[in-house]
Amino acid sequence: MTFSSKLIEKAVEAFSGLPGIGRKTALRLVLHLLKQEKSTTEQFAHALLAMREGIRECRQCHNLSDDEVCQICTDPRRDKSLVCVVENIRDLMAIEDTGQFRGLYHVLGGIISPIEGIGPSDLNIDSLVMRAQQGELREAIMAISPTIEGETTIFYLSKKLQPQGVQVSTIARGVSFGGDLEYADELTLGRSIVARTPYAGR
Repeated sequence: MTFSSKLIEKAVEAFSGLPGIGRKTALRLVLHLLKQEKSTTEQFAHALLAMREGIRECRQCHNLSDDEVCQICTDPRRDKSLVCVVENIRDLMAIEDTGQFRGLYHVLGGIISPIEGIGPSDLNIDSLVMRAQQGELREAIMAISPTIEGETTIFYLSKKLQPQGVQVSTIARGVSFGGDLEYADELTLGRSIVARTPYAGR
């Protein structure tokens, strides 16, 4: 793909660096922005810069937040004795979209994977155990993708949480083994949360 403008070429390269966007799609986006009012492009660029500079990690659950503690953690209507443990923020958003869960969350930031060199110390596990030690936590739902690494992570977390008096449960297996949670449809994912089962560690 050749360009008559180096500026357009750089803009296409920037867009095509995003996941799921090829060079043809990137070019369409760039040409679309060029057709808009200059103020529209400025608002678009400003929104991206403001997000990049202002976004932070919730100190309690590790969700993305505008403030030190996210809106979910500060919502008084949420059940603070119930926490849903997820691998990443995309999974949190997928579960939140179901409208079936009214507790809090905890984002691990990954799963235990010795092959990839990811151990418990690389994840947000200590902060989850600290939440359990504070005494409010009654149940932890392991909403982690059903893979071998996911099962290993659930087993490890259960050994850390159950001595704290926390009931550990897993989402129902409406989600197929080996699948990614974020790609499950909302109905299946919602039912999996509602129909969760107690975790019996082996």
